[in-house]
Amino acid sequence: MSGESPWRVPLADVEVSEELVAAAEEAIRSGWWSMGPRVAELESEFAASFDVPHAIAVSSGTAALHLALLATGCGPGHEIVMPSLNFVAAANVARIVGATPVFCDISGVDDLNLDPADVDAAITDKTKALVALHYGGAPCDLARLSELARDRGIALIEDAAHAPGAWANGQRCGSVGAAACFSFFSNKNVPIGEGGMLVSTDADIAERARLLRSHGMTTLTWERHRGHAHSYDVLEHGLNYRLDEIRAAMALVQLRRLPERNAARAQLIDVYAELLHGVFDIEMPFRARSDDFTSVHHIAVAVLPRGVERDGVRAQLKEQGIQTSVHYPPIHRFSAFAELGARRELSRTDEVADRLITLPLHPELARADVETVCDALLSAVSQGSG
Repeated sequence: MSGESPWRVPLADVEVSEELVAAAEEAIRSGWWSMGPRVAELESEFAASFDVPHAIAVSSGTAALHLALLATGCGPGHEIVMPSLNFVAAANVARIVGATPVFCDISGVDDLNLDPADVDAAITDKTKALVALHYGGAPCDLARLSELARDRGIALIEDAAHAPGAWANGQRCGSVGAAACFSFFSNKNVPIGEGGMLVSTDADIAERARLLRSHGMTTLTWERHRGHAHSYDVLEHGLNYRLDEIRAAMALVQLRRLPERNAARAQLIDVYAELLHGVFDIEMPFRARSDDFTSVHHIAVAVLPRGVERDGVRAQLKEQGIQTSVHYPPIHRFSAFAELGARRELSRTDEVADRLITLPLHPELARADVETVCDALLSAVSQGSG
């Protein structure tokens, strides 16, 4: 486990295993810390694990999103369709490349992913790409969204930051779109502190992303260090989005443990659903999933009953040492995007946004901790917490 937490039940936590420490130490002692052989090994294992031919390790999930937009040709004058119920990163990088985010609605309380019908309505002749989030590790409707993107001639980019290991209709999340983006932030399912991965089935997209990742240079420092190259050219105006060897070594350990840790998350979510779903009209989204739908449960989100004041609920849980969060304040409500939010009605997003509460979830959590959280939440909801 990590160091002392001020919380009785923290929202997220990491296990500092001896294997993880040894892998990081070995990378440090190697004397080569910037991008090198461990990054290449991680890319190879990640590609094999997620049924894609190309994987490009990067410094963050946001870096992966930025490179995905650039590699699929997004730029000034383009529109990029995306959910408002997401972290702000996708909208920020859309603006950075000069494009306009177009926010779409969710399907409903039970499915917090994009509504394909609203996506269809949002696409115009300016639309260049669709960024589709797998909310909380639950696959979005990849079949309909990929068909829609193909029919409308736009790039599907999977925001798979929450979804390493998720499946839908026999396909892995991350293997369907033109590109997909994963995050290795500390609270993610593959946690290493900072880092991410861009994957693609398209060789041209992958080649451009690799080039842009490291200043547009034709050869890398590691290649020159090994004597495989003596100079380099710069073909494009690139960035420094490289991942380092120490984090790559950690990611290799975490990737190999991913199936067992995702299974632990699923067991805890089942306890949450058993104790909360339908009680006092609390809802746990995605419970009506089909047999062809496998979530990896990145976060435990509950939808509070109408009329219950969320801030009051969170305050009561905080008093008992239980940490909570909100995933997410809709992007269209932020000051930097307010003018875009007024362009389209997002009634289902707006209706559910103030009722969402994220509860503690991580593989080291015990069933007794989940029971403590549920008891506290039900008590707060029964009082209205107004």
